[in-house]
Amino acid sequence: MSKIRVGVVRGGPSAEYPVSLKTGESVLRNLDAGKYAPVDILLTKRGEWYMKGLRTDLGSIAERVDVIWNALHGTFGEDGKAQRLFESFGIPYTGSDTLASALGMHKGLAKERFKEAGLFTSDGVVAASGDRFDDIMDELTRNPNLRPPVIVKPIAGGSSVATKIVWDVSELQEAINEASRYGDVLIEEYLPGKEATVCVVDGSEEGASLVFHPIEIVPPESNGFFDYEAKYSGISKEICPGRFTPDEHDQLRDLALRAHRAIGARHYSRSDFIVSPRGIAILEINTLPGLTEESLFPKALHAGGVTLPEFIDHVIALALYKK
Repeated sequence: MSKIRVGVVRGGPSAEYPVSLKTGESVLRNLDAGKYAPVDILLTKRGEWYMKGLRTDLGSIAERVDVIWNALHGTFGEDGKAQRLFESFGIPYTGSDTLASALGMHKGLAKERFKEAGLFTSDGVVAASGDRFDDIMDELTRNPNLRPPVIVKPIAGGSSVATKIVWDVSELQEAINEASRYGDVLIEEYLPGKEATVCVVDGSEEGASLVFHPIEIVPPESNGFFDYEAKYSGISKEICPGRFTPDEHDQLRDLALRAHRAIGARHYSRSDFIVSPRGIAILEINTLPGLTEESLFPKALHAGGVTLPEFIDHVIALALYKK
């Protein structure tokens, strides 16, 4: 019996290029050698395709793989563009489809879907490219929940790139300018509380899902929240199962599943929350969460008794056989 050829696509044009390389490396390393033939595929920051180190194109790749493991993160890889490209060549791929990826990546659109599904979200406004700072300030001052401290982040991005807590209005313009390097900016109220993340994996049966133990994230006080440095430098505490009450534990798992379904996510996702005095608020959903050694998803799998090779095998089966 011939092995299934798995093209692991990593790299890409986004600021999360280094994380994507590590996620792809992890997938390649954990593919069952008895069942799969790994094919290392690099997408450069300039949009060039390389397969096993040789320059190529997606049409040639489509002829040489049976399924793609999408290990890209951020712009292009996670926002529906790569998904649309894979579909145009008829290549099965892992992760959410084009629409769900676009919704999950755009924090403003995702918020709308979460609200429609009855989830609690923080207040926020979008600062589009070209908006005057004075106009942004006018909109913020009309909402008492949007006076500093506030969170400033790119509306489409991941790994907390260019995300910052702004404690004083004097810091706001600089934070907006930094986040706007990646497109439109979301400014939302800062909710104090425990940070949590919950991983969801689709089951083999229609409508079935496995929801893992919530992870409690304790970033160092110097960072203030789970920013890029706190995520990938190993300086945060990540406790799984988290120190939540039984009720909070159940709520977090239920909310993560509802968020997954609200945007139509496929195969797997990870949703981030704040357990605040006002309730449990969803922050965002990640449709292609990282699978590096520092990433949260493998930690949740381990706590749930699932190995990374088992997870990879299951998701490939979903991509190939559950269309």
